Amino acid sequence: MGCSAFSKKNMKTKILLPFTIVSFLFIFFILYVGLNRSNIYIPETVTNEKIPTFKVKVFNSEKELTSKEIFENDIYYLLNIWASWCIPCRDEHPYLMELKKNKKLEIIGLNYKDKVKNANNFLNELNNPYTLILSDTDGTIAIEWGAYGVPETFLIYNGKIIKKIIGPMNNNLFKEIERAVK
Repeated sequence: MGCSAFSKKNMKTKILLPFTIVSFLFIFFILYVGLNRSNIYIPETVTNEKIPTFKVKVFNSEKELTSKEIFENDIYYLLNIWASWCIPCRDEHPYLMELKKNKKLEIIGLNYKDKVKNANNFLNELNNPYTLILSDTDGTIAIEWGAYGVPETFLIYNGKIIKKIIGPMNNNLFKEIERAVK
């Protein structure tokens, strides 16, 4: 009886050890492949697409506007999606202040998932480049525009998106917008 128990224990070890090693190698392989795959999502930067139709509250107000009331034809608009908690928004702000000087361009801000007090402090500190600020407290308007983060900026003319800028504006993008609006 003693020899039979030893034989069963030895048999379990012979089966369990290879099974454990194979399982470990399988899990290691899955993790290795998953970590080496690039999962960076780069959205399409579609241009000449019509702007979405939406209804939105004006920032720090109960007044609501529709996209038709905001964007008129024959005028260039820059829709800038921003938030006070967004560090790149702070970096791009001087470019927006400079673009504000262009009389052929109206800058519309879409305040994204922000607290009114924080957004007001941001604007008081850095100044307000926006002709109009809209409030997107839950992020649905930004999603309708195809944005996936802040900041994002859209150059609009005649109700169509001419250019989409993903991330903060820089000197090259600033010059590109200036050329487009001339």
